[in-house]
Amino acid sequence: MKMTPTVEIEQVPCPVATTIGVIGGKWKPVLLFNLLSGPKRYSELQRLVADASDRMLTRSLREMESDKLVNRTIYPEVPVRVEYSLTKDGRTLFPILEAMNAWGLQRSSP
Repeated sequence: MKMTPTVEIEQVPCPVATTIGVIGGKWKPVLLFNLLSGPKRYSELQRLVADASDRMLTRSLREMESDKLVNRTIYPEVPVRVEYSLTKDGRTLFPILEAMNAWGLQRSSP
């Protein structure tokens, strides 16, 4: 009996799936878009994304920090001040977020 060698086919991840895996979800794109204008304190982000629960806001920020899209800076003041800002990688999302903003504005226009 003749054995034919098996060829393993390498699965290349879809770039869109990769992007959605990092910035997907209900709140991450909104948070990233709001951080485009500069660093924000947690309370500012809470006001800007009022529909997000504290748990989801914290979770999204931590995941984006872990993915190196967001910096978390703690200032040694009383009370402690924490600011979130975009990293260099986070700023590369500008064209995507701007396109999403433009599409949303167009879609919501009468």
